[in-house]
Amino acid sequence: MALHIHEAWILLFVLPGLVTPAAINHEDYPADEGDQTSSNDNLIFDDYRGKGCVDDSGFVYKLGERFFPGHSNCPCVCTEDGPVCDQPECPKIHPKCTKVEHNGCCPECKEVKNFCEYHGKSYKILEEFKPSPCEWCRCEPSNEVHCVVADCAVPECVNPVYEPEQCCPVCKNGPNCFAGTTIIPAGIEVKVDDCNICHCHNGDWWKPAQCSKRECQGKQAL
Repeated sequence: MALHIHEAWILLFVLPGLVTPAAINHEDYPADEGDQTSSNDNLIFDDYRGKGCVDDSGFVYKLGERFFPGHSNCPCVCTEDGPVCDQPECPKIHPKCTKVEHNGCCPECKEVKNFCEYHGKSYKILEEFKPSPCEWCRCEPSNEVHCVVADCAVPECVNPVYEPEQCCPVCKNGPNCFAGTTIIPAGIEVKVDDCNICHCHNGDWWKPAQCSKRECQGKQAL
């Protein structure tokens, strides 16, 4: 019996040495702080502050190196405080521009429409047109429409009329003026009633007629 107890103690001392590291379950032993950091190295990004600059594609530039952060950006210089970029005053894009490219620091207009728009209609460059009887217009190379409006003279009558496709009114019955509420022709004296004879002012057709009283025919009857 004593012999069996002695052999058992020998087995207890030998068995721990036979256990290999692969048999140890690491889940039972939490890793220390250093092991946790090394297992997550793929989640930690390099810090280039004070060492370089990174563009949109992730490329790293050295301090003092000139680069473009992106295809549509202005050039920058890499400094310890980060990129310092040019900020020029870019020319204004034409309001009629139909194609703009952003391949450099400033946007560029590559195509301007070669026609003008006026009141919903399109006209070719240098084309002349009359949108109304009194307007004369032209489509300029700047894609803008310039118009001239006719200046009509004062009509020589008090009842002018507008004819189709004509700009200024016309006096179809010739010059005339008002004698009271009666329209009389210019150039002659007109007896407007039994006592008054009137005539128009010469050249001042908008003024009332000049009238003079004559002996009324009705007096003899009274």
